[in-house]
Parts: sequence; structure tokens; C-alpha cells
Amino acid sequence: MNPKYLGATRMLDYETENIQKLIEERKWKELPEYERIKAVYDFVRDEILFGYNVDDTVPASRVLRDGYGQCNTKGTLFMALLRACEIPCRIHGFIIDKKLQKGAMTGMVYRKAPAQILHSWVEVCLEERWYELEGFILDRTYLQNLQTLNSDCKGAFCGYGVAVADFQHPIIEFERNNTYIQSEGIVQDFGVYDSPDELLEAHCQEMSALKNFAYRNLGRHLMNRNVRKIRSRNE
Repeated sequence: MNPKYLGATRMLDYETENIQKLIEERKWKELPEYERIKAVYDFVRDEILFGYNVDDTVPASRVLRDGYGQCNTKGTLFMALLRACEIPCRIHGFIIDKKLQKGAMTGMVYRKAPAQILHSWVEVCLEERWYELEGFILDRTYLQNLQTLNSDCKGAFCGYGVAVADFQHPIIEFERNNTYIQSEGIVQDFGVYDSPDELLEAHCQEMSALKNFAYRNLGRHLMNRNVRKIRSRNE
């Protein structure tokens, strides 16, 4: 396997203390390859909560400290953990329609958001086959509560961070298969990159300085509040 799919980068900073400590505590390196991938996948999906970080360029160690992330940032952490566990992986970049964020984004935040948003999923090599993994973006508690709130929806759903053809039965479990949770919202394909650093260098989210400031200091906090309300509805 090409070593470029295993290397560290500024964003895939898997040699940092918190990432190495986590891997040691979970004993992931002791697992067979498939179980290793599944354990890391399940951790990133459910123990790193769905939420919005300060921006897409934060390194994996920061995402782990935050304890939350969205498609691009959770993907960065997922890739760093995989590579630290000697699992080859790469990133596939896209543009998605902002409609799938409606509900998480509301009011002025939604109206002022870019019409198209940078998106990515992670591709993992197992037994000489590449798998497309996107289903780690939403934590299980958030998704289950969202499904309960929209129990009358039996088919496609778009909003609150979801864009799937079958809302009540999305394919989010990794069992040697592709997993998806936002794929129905894709409007443009940028192809495959070796790392998130390379993807963002080629396709940085276009946003004015004012909008970027407003997102970092207000918008994302409002979005995270909306997400938390759904996640905590049964507490």
C-alpha cells in the first residue's frame, strides 16, 4: 500500500499525546484489521458528537479535545486514528446543498450561509478494497431522536445534517460495506485526495471575512445549541 495513505500531516497529527493515549487506552492496535476499523468508526460516530467546530482546518487532536465535529472535522479525526492504527485511508471531497443543514441552521444563520457547502467522506482500504464511509457524521443518540421527532417520515429526508433516501433505515453500520448519511445532498464531486490538508488547499470553503467571523463567533454556537436540543430531548 502506498505510504501516502498512512502518513501524518498538519491536520492528521496523530503523533500528539491525546491521540496516542486514546489508542493505547482502547487497545485498538491489538485488534484484527476489520475489528480495528469498526472500533475506530464506532468511536468517531458515537463518542465524538455531531456539532460544528470553529472551522474545517482544525487538526485531529483539536477535534478530539472538542469532543464534537461535523463531516469534515470528524473525518479528519477518523483518518488520523485510522492511520495511527496502520489503516490506509484517503478523503473524497464534494459540495453539498445547504438544504441538508436546515433545522440545524435556522433563521438568519441559514439565510446568510453559502448555498453550497464543502463536504467530504473517508475512504478506507480493507482487504484490497476501498470502502466509502460517511455514516460516522451523526452520533446515534442525535439521529435516533431526530427519527423519533420525524416518525411520520418513511422515505427520503433532507435537513438537520441528514440527506438520505431511507430516513428510518440509513446505512450507518460498518460491516464491510459503504455507509452514508448525507450523500443524497451532493451536488458536485471533487474527487479523491490523500489528506484533508490537500483537499482544503484545493477547495477551501468560500466565505467573506465578515461571514467567517459571524460563523466562528455566533452562527456555529446557535447551530450547536439546536443540535443539543434534539440530542437531549429525552434527558
